[in-house]
Amino acid sequence: MPYTADKPSRAESSEQLRARIPGWGADLDPRMRPSVPKERFDPGLNGAHWEFPDRQPETRPRERSIEHAFLTPVFGTSAPPKGLSGVIRRYAYRRFSEGRAAHWLLLLGADRVDAVESHLASFVTLRPDNPITETGVVAEPSHHPVASRVGQKRADLAHLPLDPVLVVGPWLLAGGLVLAGVRAVVRAVRR
Repeated sequence: MPYTADKPSRAESSEQLRARIPGWGADLDPRMRPSVPKERFDPGLNGAHWEFPDRQPETRPRERSIEHAFLTPVFGTSAPPKGLSGVIRRYAYRRFSEGRAAHWLLLLGADRVDAVESHLASFVTLRPDNPITETGVVAEPSHHPVASRVGQKRADLAHLPLDPVLVVGPWLLAGGLVLAGVRAVVRAVRR
């Protein structure tokens, strides 16, 4: 039907639709509807023994949106908030609604802070992060590095020139800061 200035015609009635479309309205009669038993309220039918599920105990404080009065009955996290990133996450949940950009930007920032915290924490372990092997630089030459990029419509090709700066840059900066710190300590000891 084209868009015109004229008033649109009335919608067809159920009888007209049923006559024109075979099988139209087959589920209007509740006896013919397969989901009708599910729509009936029968507490004994599903075996549930509760109106509202038993609540999981909250052993340590959890962040939750300010829109919600309480946590869901069952919850969990693979990475509980810790350190500065945890402080940022708790602030985002305590201060801003989930509908605000500030909430999500703070959570994104907290993820970046968590990544830095994890890298720094790896230095005090027996197996610190290794940027050479973890970025795939060693495996790259053996997996067709040029053929996999030339003539391909890969989404990651746009940021390819920036990858060395983003991956190696922080390590060079950290190394420079450590070197400057060592030099300052050596100078202070010599005086």
